[in-house]
Amino acid sequence: MDGPGPETNAEEDAEYASPEAPLYALRLYITGKTPNSLRAITCVKEICERHFPGRYQLQVVDLYQQPALAEGDQIVVAPTLVKRSPAPLRRVMGNLSDSHRVLSSLDLHPTIA
Repeated sequence: MDGPGPETNAEEDAEYASPEAPLYALRLYITGKTPNSLRAITCVKEICERHFPGRYQLQVVDLYQQPALAEGDQIVVAPTLVKRSPAPLRRVMGNLSDSHRVLSSLDLHPTIA
C-alpha cells in the first residue's frame, strides 16, 4: 500500500488488537478480476490482518455474479467496503489503500485502555 510515512505505530496496532474488541463483519464489493478489484481485496485483507487478526469476517462479492446483494446494500460504485457489524452500518468507496481513511470511514477506532 502506498502512502506518505508509516500507517500506524506498534502502540496503535496493540490497541486495535485488544481482546475485548468485537468481531467485524465486512463485505467488499468488486467488479470481476480487474486490477482495481484485486488491489482492493489485497488492501482490505492487509488492513484486517494488521488491525483485527482473527476478529473479522470478510465476504468478497462480485457485482457481476451477485447483483442482488449489491442492490440490497445500495451499492453503486466498486470497490466498496461495507462494515455490516457491529452497528452502525458504514461504507467506504474507491481507493482502499489508505488504512487510516478506511478505518475512520468505517468508524473502526482503537479501543482506549
